[in-house]
Amino acid sequence: MSERIRLSAQVSPQQGGQRLDQVAAQLFPDHSRSRLQNWIKSGELTVDGRQLRPRDAVFGGEELVLDAEREVQGDWQAEAIALDIVYEDDALLVINKPAGLVVHPAAGHHDGTLLNALLHHVPSLKTVPRAGIVHRLDKDTTGLMVVAKTLEAQTALVNQMQARTVSREYECVVVGVMTAGGKVDEPIARHGVNRQKMAVVAGGKEAISHYRVIQRYRAHTHVKVKLETGRTHQIRVHMAYIHYPLVGDPVYGGRMRIPPGASPELLRELREFPRQALHARRLELEHPDDGRLLHWQVPRPADMQHLLALLEEDAGELHD
Repeated sequence: MSERIRLSAQVSPQQGGQRLDQVAAQLFPDHSRSRLQNWIKSGELTVDGRQLRPRDAVFGGEELVLDAEREVQGDWQAEAIALDIVYEDDALLVINKPAGLVVHPAAGHHDGTLLNALLHHVPSLKTVPRAGIVHRLDKDTTGLMVVAKTLEAQTALVNQMQARTVSREYECVVVGVMTAGGKVDEPIARHGVNRQKMAVVAGGKEAISHYRVIQRYRAHTHVKVKLETGRTHQIRVHMAYIHYPLVGDPVYGGRMRIPPGASPELLRELREFPRQALHARRLELEHPDDGRLLHWQVPRPADMQHLLALLEEDAGELHD
């Protein structure tokens, strides 16, 4: 049985003269403007019982009625994949994503993804675009992700992302010894030649990362990064751009650096670290239902913990 949305609201005199889609977005703020435009075009959002166009003006006093069906999004299958759930209520699901889990089905990864797992855990997500996923982590990046369990929560979270009020903190281990923290404000787009890669490109989308040194080692640095924007591969691209690529990054990693006289165990760890050493450790946002400020933090995974322990041991008396 399909689920329907039934809402109504009256256009105020102050809203007279505005476009219908603008007024609809003001009166039904739990839904995105693009979604409302589609409902206007399909006749599921009417004005005094009449179907208008999104650009048509309203004059004030009209009744807007929304009677729409929540459509099933995509033909993805639910799969019983274990999730490390950090927090859950009626609107939100916060998970600690492990390395190796692809977030969204794509070429080469049609199943076994986080999206498939979410549909099994919350079957109603089949009517929410992208099963409620509002931001992504790369396959081999670990840490916190928030998922919206309703259409209304998704709209609210997307708005927070666009307003840059969601705080996302990461930690990573980079090649090279940083002297100080700083800010990278460089646009990112698809690489001009290798379309699988992203790169700093003039005219790309704005991308801003703030980074701070947590700990220096002999040839590496433990770094905290706070994102102001959320572009694909942003931290990996920005750190490589300033010549501090992430340890283990198979795409942007560059040349490995081994501290002179390093132990065989550290040597092996640096050579064989199986992924980019990147972890989304802290997330802060406003609850979409009541505006409460919520935050979560998860410990770094075992592989990064082991790498840092070896770097700490290697630093010995040179420890900063």
